[in-house]
Amino acid sequence: MKNLLLIALTIFNISFSIAQDKTTIEKEAADLAQEQLDAYNKRDIEAFLKPYSENVKIYAFPDQLLYEGKAKMRKQYTSMFNQLTDLNCKLVNRIVLNNKVIDHEEVVFVKSQPVIFAIAIYTITDGKISEVRFMQ
Repeated sequence: MKNLLLIALTIFNISFSIAQDKTTIEKEAADLAQEQLDAYNKRDIEAFLKPYSENVKIYAFPDQLLYEGKAKMRKQYTSMFNQLTDLNCKLVNRIVLNNKVIDHEEVVFVKSQPVIFAIAIYTITDGKISEVRFMQ
């Protein structure tokens, strides 16, 4: 009987630990996605790039590599931040599962133009955004 109780307690502890790890991973993933979104809306390039890994890969969904690396991302977004004063992204919905964040976004590039709805899928690896896949 003692052995069964010990086994049950061990299984409970392992399950509880896994659930805590998943919660921690998902919180970190959501925090990184939100951090870059907030910086995007402020057009703050340094804050925007902070959550990304040095060798981040940016894709058009599902697997068309657009570019790789934070240096290329800096060039792309600095230009956009400087030229598009109306630039704004509103989060419509967010789903977080393990190290993936799926954001449904409403993006304004120019106020006189219609909004664009997009999906961004962020993958978090070692505490940084390592991949982004965009879908329109």
